[in-house]
Amino acid sequence: MKLVAVGKLKAGPELALFERYAARLRPALLVQEVPAARGSVIEQKRREAELLLAACPDNAFVVVLDEGGRLFDSPSFSKALTSWQESGRPIHFVIGGAEGLERSVLERADAVMSFGAMTWPHMLVRIMLAEQVFRAQAIATNHPYHKTSRPV
Repeated sequence: MKLVAVGKLKAGPELALFERYAARLRPALLVQEVPAARGSVIEQKRREAELLLAACPDNAFVVVLDEGGRLFDSPSFSKALTSWQESGRPIHFVIGGAEGLERSVLERADAVMSFGAMTWPHMLVRIMLAEQVFRAQAIATNHPYHKTSRPV
């Protein structure tokens, strides 16, 4: 699995938390960071789209994170992730930059998912993704990390 993201996650608590979850993943979650672009919003999106798409080979199963994407609960995401892995294609998660994604990235996506309608800092999305992939793997293997009980 690979995470392709705009921007660099610098040393600090965000990186430490991301690494905490990423270290638990099998297969490993490789990270490829592409630089944030400058210029007008349209130019930023265009340049970042080129870099993001270039990092995803033709055979990749591309999962784009976008606020307009599908909302999963954790068990549904676990099932989807298992299905994507069973496709035999390398999974590439894509996180855009501060201005969002150009349409070409969304059109290339095999799946588009959302962490909700709220706007999240892109560096926190990396952490949330790593944790949810770990949770999905735990659900798939019946590991007790994921609790299914809710208050009544």
